[in-house]
Amino acid sequence: MVEVQWAWLAGADTSLGVPGYQTSGAAGADIRANFGEGSGSVTLAPGARALIPTGLSLAIPAGYELQLRPRSGLALKHGISIPNAPATIDSDYRGPLGVILINLGEQPFEVSHGDRIAQCVFAPVVQPRFKVVEALDATKRGAGGFGSTGVSG
Repeated sequence: MVEVQWAWLAGADTSLGVPGYQTSGAAGADIRANFGEGSGSVTLAPGARALIPTGLSLAIPAGYELQLRPRSGLALKHGISIPNAPATIDSDYRGPLGVILINLGEQPFEVSHGDRIAQCVFAPVVQPRFKVVEALDATKRGAGGFGSTGVSG
């Protein structure tokens, strides 16, 4: 089991807790908006984006990354997403964890203190050695691009 260390930022509302899994089979742990002790909110107009604070920083073990992903319910019901999804947090980053949200919906959307705004997935990272070659090996698909494997003749 991999251990991830979380730290509260000054002024954060610690009663919200660290990200957590809603079920035993969940791949992503829910992350909450944390505007600090008390409360707060941000309203995203259609097309707008904002960096939403989580009140947390973390230490990801070497060899892993944290991916921030949209919550499917927010995406379906309100058009709320993460514009750079999946957002990658590297193992050597120790600053505040924020989530960039975008409103792709047609109505303003309010992000309130304590709302579950994203999910985080931890994944192993492979850093390959890059090598330039004269030619690549041949495959059946070859240079066939977008849609080339789904077209029946």
